[in-house]
Amino acid sequence: MTLENLWQKTAIPAPATMTLPGVAPTYDMVVIGGGFTGCSAALTARELGASVVVFEANTIGYGGSGRNVGLVNAGLWLPPDEIDAIMGQRAAQRLYDVLAAAPDHVFGMIDRLNIDCEARRNGTLHCAHSGKGLADLKSRSKQLVARGAPVEMLDEKATGNRVGTKAFRGALFDPRAGTINPMSYVRGLAREALRAGADVYENAPVASVQQTSKGWRVMVGGEPVFAKHLLLATNAYVQGVAGIPRPQFTKVGYFQAATRPLGKTLARSILPSGEGCWDTAMVMSSFRLDAEGRLLIGGVGNVETLGRGTHKAWAKRKLAQLFPQLAKEELQETWGGTICMTHDHIPKIMTIGPGGYSVFGYSGRGIGPGTVFGALTAEALLKDDPRRLPIAPCQEHIEQFTGLRGAYYDLGARLTHWAAAR
Repeated sequence: MTLENLWQKTAIPAPATMTLPGVAPTYDMVVIGGGFTGCSAALTARELGASVVVFEANTIGYGGSGRNVGLVNAGLWLPPDEIDAIMGQRAAQRLYDVLAAAPDHVFGMIDRLNIDCEARRNGTLHCAHSGKGLADLKSRSKQLVARGAPVEMLDEKATGNRVGTKAFRGALFDPRAGTINPMSYVRGLAREALRAGADVYENAPVASVQQTSKGWRVMVGGEPVFAKHLLLATNAYVQGVAGIPRPQFTKVGYFQAATRPLGKTLARSILPSGEGCWDTAMVMSSFRLDAEGRLLIGGVGNVETLGRGTHKAWAKRKLAQLFPQLAKEELQETWGGTICMTHDHIPKIMTIGPGGYSVFGYSGRGIGPGTVFGALTAEALLKDDPRRLPIAPCQEHIEQFTGLRGAYYDLGARLTHWAAAR
């Protein structure tokens, strides 16, 4: 079961993409996947003068790109010191610099390309749900400030004023960040790639890929397509493509629920400056307002399984706990998506052959990283210069017990949501 998505109802119209058959026989680059990464890569390829085709197995934004919270964050989920410890300081600094500038890249593209996606660059608030959470945020803030980030720690009173609740002990404010309608954004990227001359095909699953002496042979719709370069950009929504090593990662469900548009009176008491928020809980939750004044609340969990009732009941209780004035509000929309999480929470670029990369593992931060990884990977492929990549490519990426870890996260979220906010 695939639940209808609020973003699908409120986004700009989908671009008029192409349908099979009719695909050209050769391109400079083939992109598999029509999300943030794939569409950003296709647009970049055209701006570099290369011919490019995107094959999307479903529709543009079908996967995590069109289902997520819509927070355009700087950096990764991990604090900088942990990234240093995992990658080494030099490599970590390269990745940190690229992702610190990711909101500039995203909002710059939105402005330059005139993408109507409810963009609001009012920052984000990482909210401390406990004393331990507050200590973690203070440590994270210190690390970010040491690297030049313009973040600010807010005390309990200031946090209450900014959020409209007394539920948090403090918050870390990042003015670089903001919110968007993610489906509008990815559709806008696809529209601009098409305008620039990219070929974009929906409902076009790739069956197989084969290396040849001249590049890649891609089978789609029963016909071969040839290209020198190949980018697999499906993230958590990868389907079986013969001839390509399947990316290894843990799938984690994340869902959202939304109220009706609240109206000016209620909306003024909640996030009056329009920040996007998430908390420090182990089973984290997020909340924000959309452009029409709906309160969106989300959390780890899969609402396309038996846990749907548990997660939705938690969301309603949590909403009332955070904002008592919304205790009688119904959650009119509920939908879910899948996060691609690597064991170390660091994205991966995996070499899949000469002139071919697979990009995955944003661990819940797809908008900024996806956009810049797509652009930089396209540049690296077309200019045959891996130094342009934001992270060194790996020859293989192996993870153990991904199915068990996914089941663990799912069960933990269901148990937590069954017991929490009562």
